[in-house]
Amino acid sequence: MTSHRSLPGIAPLPKAVRTTLGTARTSLATAAARAATWASQTTGRGSGGMIGGLVAQAIDPDILAGLIRGRDVYLVTGTNGKSTTTKMLTTGLRTQYTVCTNSGGDNMDAGIIAALLGDHGADAIVLEVDELHVPHIAAVTNPKALVLLNLSRDQLDRVGEITRLEQALRQTVADHPDCHIIANCDDVAVTSVAYDAQHVTWVSVGRGWMGDAVSCPRTGSYIVHDNNGHWAAHAPMPDGRQFARPTPDYTVTDDGLVDRQGTTYPFTLTIPGRANRGNAAQAAVTAHLVGGIPLSAALAAVSEVADVAGRYATHHYHGHDVHMLLAKNPAGWQEALSMVDRSADGLVIAVNGQVADGVDLSWLWDVSFEDFDNISVLAAGERGTDLAVRLQYASISHELIHDPLAAIDACPPGRVEVLANYTAFRDLNRALLREANNPHATPQQADKPAHMGPTTENLHGNPPPGTATLIDSPAGHMLANIPLLGHLITSSPVTAIATRIARPLQHVAGMIDDLRHDLKHRRTGPATLRQQTPDHPAHPAPRKEQ
Repeated sequence: MTSHRSLPGIAPLPKAVRTTLGTARTSLATAAARAATWASQTTGRGSGGMIGGLVAQAIDPDILAGLIRGRDVYLVTGTNGKSTTTKMLTTGLRTQYTVCTNSGGDNMDAGIIAALLGDHGADAIVLEVDELHVPHIAAVTNPKALVLLNLSRDQLDRVGEITRLEQALRQTVADHPDCHIIANCDDVAVTSVAYDAQHVTWVSVGRGWMGDAVSCPRTGSYIVHDNNGHWAAHAPMPDGRQFARPTPDYTVTDDGLVDRQGTTYPFTLTIPGRANRGNAAQAAVTAHLVGGIPLSAALAAVSEVADVAGRYATHHYHGHDVHMLLAKNPAGWQEALSMVDRSADGLVIAVNGQVADGVDLSWLWDVSFEDFDNISVLAAGERGTDLAVRLQYASISHELIHDPLAAIDACPPGRVEVLANYTAFRDLNRALLREANNPHATPQQADKPAHMGPTTENLHGNPPPGTATLIDSPAGHMLANIPLLGHLITSSPVTAIATRIARPLQHVAGMIDDLRHDLKHRRTGPATLRQQTPDHPAHPAPRKEQ
């Protein structure tokens, strides 16, 4: 049987036609994404970034590459500090360039696409990227720089062990030899990722979480640490080299950032935390070495960052000044706990266990809660009981109130520190903002948290009967197989609206594909009849008499 694609005399599709059809598909995807985003925002379900990106990608799977358009791309990844470092790097580069970034923290494919859809021709693109998504995002964007912050245990039910992650990121670095890597040389796993990079700048940000720095990713032998911050693997690598902490090109100190020549560039941050000084240093060094921004100017710019998607913000609520801190894993919690003001009038610790948080909360036992003897502590959140058990074993006197707003109300008037994991932080931050915008609401109205995503009750359940969701579409089935995104698709109520938009446009996109296929295989020359083949006879078969 002769294939229709192998017919002789077939001319390639003209570039102008290919461009027009590709543009039409992208335009459909963009229109659908904006409509879905509008629907999400209008119905109060959220910012619409995730669902807008999902719809766009379902209609045009290649949309991300088109949105990049050959511009300089900077990627930021790591277990902790991605959002803060991304905002700092963006701020530094904006001293000389226009920059597009995913400032909302949506760091997977859909969120990145949604952010780029709002771009209006920026000079550069700075993207926070989830660690698992770095390999294929880098393959599409061909980044000019990759900032590697840290790697530690995080959401074991989704991410798995960090050895797997380290190997994937190491391969990504090898696949992009021209990419400039800015890496934290005090992190053993990050050092392994960038150890063989052709263009790497090492930044010493200080020794932090040590729970995942006990063995060598390259040899499996144990890591020996000294009191001066140096570390080395006990056994040599297979090629005979020693795996050890590289000599830093820049070092963060209490006074500032010190280069190899010993020059100190002082800086003082607006936001708290030792870890954020390291984030600022890596952001400023990247802006300087890759973006060409003078180092002093870059440090001055990053020092002005005061709020990162509500983190470190202070809200006024019912006679309390509520200071918000976010933590998502043992390393992040340990750092965030060091930022808590021990002189505050109360401390609310809120923990949820949704997919975005990681449903396995066994990491609570890796966090040291043992030093809160002189502050009123309240355990809150959907998994507040798990937290209360951990606090009980830490001998911390506390009260369990599942509703974080009610827990804040239970604190003495004055300053309240709030430490929450991802969805607990997100929901509480939104409720506090709503209260600030509607101070005369009844307590029931003010305290009712807005639904911002799947809950533990509907997370694994089916959509309500009769509700059309994106998961019913072919693109939805594909997306549902992606970890986390599948849960978001099946759980988010706004997908019913998005589906009404996406399905007809997907149908139109399919028609465009059919048209492209037909045009690609059209005949050339004056002949109008097809060549006779078993599949395509020159004349139709005679009709049989009935």
